[in-house]
Amino acid sequence: MLTLNNISKSFGARNLFSGVTFHIGARDRTALLGPNGTGKTTLFSLIADENPPDGGTITRPKDITIGYLKQEIDNQSAKPLLEEVAASAIHTAKLEHRIRVLQEEIAENSDEEELEPLLKELGELQHRFETSGGYDVEHEARMILTGLGFKESDFFRPMSAFSGGWIMRAELGKILLQNPDLLLLDEPTNHLDLETQLWFENYLANYQGAALLTSHDRAFLNRVVRRVVSLENERAKVYAGNHDAFVLARQREIEGLEAAAGRQAVKIEKETRFIERFRYKNTKAKQVQSRIKALDKLQRVEVPRLVKKIKFSFPDPPHSGEEVITLKHLGKAYGDNVVYKDLNLSLRRGDRVALIGPNGAGKSTLLKILAGVLSFEKGERHLGYNVVSAYYAQHQLDLLDSNNTVIQELNLVAPLETEQRLRSILGGFLFTGDDVQKKVGVLSGGEKARLAIAKMLTQPANLLLMDEPTNHLDIASREVLADALESYKGTLCFITHDRTLISQTANKIIDIRNGQVSVYPGTYYEYLYHMESASSISTTGSPQSEKHVISTEPAVDPRRRRAAAGEIRNEFNRKLTPLKNRITQIEEELEQDESELAGIELEFAKPEAYGDSQAVVARIERHKTLKANMQERTSEWENLIREEEELHTSLNNALAALD
Repeated sequence: MLTLNNISKSFGARNLFSGVTFHIGARDRTALLGPNGTGKTTLFSLIADENPPDGGTITRPKDITIGYLKQEIDNQSAKPLLEEVAASAIHTAKLEHRIRVLQEEIAENSDEEELEPLLKELGELQHRFETSGGYDVEHEARMILTGLGFKESDFFRPMSAFSGGWIMRAELGKILLQNPDLLLLDEPTNHLDLETQLWFENYLANYQGAALLTSHDRAFLNRVVRRVVSLENERAKVYAGNHDAFVLARQREIEGLEAAAGRQAVKIEKETRFIERFRYKNTKAKQVQSRIKALDKLQRVEVPRLVKKIKFSFPDPPHSGEEVITLKHLGKAYGDNVVYKDLNLSLRRGDRVALIGPNGAGKSTLLKILAGVLSFEKGERHLGYNVVSAYYAQHQLDLLDSNNTVIQELNLVAPLETEQRLRSILGGFLFTGDDVQKKVGVLSGGEKARLAIAKMLTQPANLLLMDEPTNHLDIASREVLADALESYKGTLCFITHDRTLISQTANKIIDIRNGQVSVYPGTYYEYLYHMESASSISTTGSPQSEKHVISTEPAVDPRRRRAAAGEIRNEFNRKLTPLKNRITQIEEELEQDESELAGIELEFAKPEAYGDSQAVVARIERHKTLKANMQERTSEWENLIREEEELHTSLNNALAALD
């Protein structure tokens, strides 16, 4: 479908890559991997035909469609979300516009001779519109947006009202709706929470086109891709399999290169000794010159640097009490938005807790409260005996002194350590050789993140709180972080979308949603197993298992709670019943309208149905009426759905208040 042949690209004196050659087939799932700065995003822009290569050719079919998701997008459109996304299906949108114009012309024209070519064109356009899925565009847009985590109530909010992360999700939705032949996805999971990532993985598994993507999420790569293009040392090499298969292949390859480099080094040393020994002897001059030329022509075996598992020996933090931190009856709100109403939570010594849940559920709010950097309206926060906490968030990068060198910055938190010891710590975080003398101001975002984490772990804190520590980090840096946290001896609580880091590090999962906190002892995979089991049980109508779940709420008199809860539910049902009845009625009416509309559109798609102009005009008028009725009913249905959601929220809040 698309072939890159001997592609090269430079910026000024810096050569990004050269000789890049690989092919993308019709249903390929390929990852483009490489350290930050190797040119992955640049290569994407070349494939998308946004920039020309300096050398080589990119061969693509003339009619190929490419959907390119970039890392940075700023959309300040005033259009509602659903309209904006649905309009991205440009091909069907243009067809729909032309059909509407033709229908109006036909409805207003009574001249048979003028009607005949118009009717013929309308029949052809209607057929093309139906075969391209035009009548299902809005339905498909709703399905994709729901999968990406948007609520029904979000569909009618203007694009400008969403944050950057949600705008990126909407942009991804637009590209998926376009259903291009090739998806170019530059870090598509950056703004997706764990649940949305799982939906997106399943979507890609069933996608009929090809996908070329780059990501630092190892779990995502393992589940999605079947081939890896590795971009490093200004070259590209293709490997079969997912990310783990690529790592194993590279390991074996590097071991082979190391062996070859060793054999070559022995040969070079032997030849060099001969040259030095006989350089000035006339009888050996011919042999010396011959060997010098041979060495000059010898192609050196280069062994790329591979990040190996690093053993850390950070200072042991002070010993804390068994209860590290406790929150009691805590309440937190931002204006009218109540995040936590009566939160009770305790972390114990040795806990390694991952906070998970949908975006906006309150994970960062909870972490800031635990860190003591965010106030709350009610309740108590107690640090345990001898607890010293350290908090990592993205603003930590801004606190680094840009005028310091890397080693000077680390020395600020470890003034008693020797330079050799500081270099050893920095080496563990991939700062080697002269890297330690770089000014902080010239570091990339990933390098600054590594330095900030090294500073934090070098300090003797026994409670470590980290908010998205993997942001800006490439795969090698994430592996280093996992090694560092594995060796950390204190209590850890962190937020990340990197499932590999969660599974390697956490021994307890805290799930946060709708202001409720549930604690699951065990690994991330045990948590997933529990959730799948609970979901399976609940769909059969059996009671949901509570195994492995620890309630964080205080005990109450169960009889009083049941009585109060019964009254609340009775009031809820009195309000809900008429809503549900009207929703059901509207859905039945919409189903009838959709059935009739489908019949009319089926007639539109038949060229022979345009012989009787009066019948065509009648069908067009009925089509307009049905569309107007459906729009009105859909609007009422959406309002009722919102009311139903609000009722359920009120019920949950009222029941939670009883605890």
